[in-house]
Amino acid sequence: MDKTSEQREIWRRIAEDQPAFAGHLGMRLIEATPDRVEMTMAVTDALANRNGVLHGGAIMALADNAGGTATFLNLPEGKSTTTLESKTNFLRPLRLGDTAHAVCEPLHRGRTTMIWQTRILRDDGKVAAIVTQTQMVIDWQG
Repeated sequence: MDKTSEQREIWRRIAEDQPAFAGHLGMRLIEATPDRVEMTMAVTDALANRNGVLHGGAIMALADNAGGTATFLNLPEGKSTTTLESKTNFLRPLRLGDTAHAVCEPLHRGRTTMIWQTRILRDDGKVAAIVTQTQMVIDWQG
């Protein structure tokens, strides 16, 4: 296995090691590299608000998980991460039966913080939400 293939395999293992919470909400990893993470989540009754559209908290959870995954793919050995700040702009609803498509890309990758922007798209390609989050790089002795 060459160095590039070896690195891709490491990234795949890191990205596929998703928390149980992501599975509980139905998040599915589509693609993951240090430069871009894509995930999907079906809009179901269990994730809907009282108006019958995807709950804002579910949208934020999808984006947070994508940003956390992206950060993990960029961490130095022995470091971990936690979300320091997150801001969401809700633009359009995601209705029952639709799929939320998360596309997470870096705005900043520093030694102590990383900033990610995640676009949440509907099946029709229109942007439903934009989430900007700051991930702090930490030493974790869990």
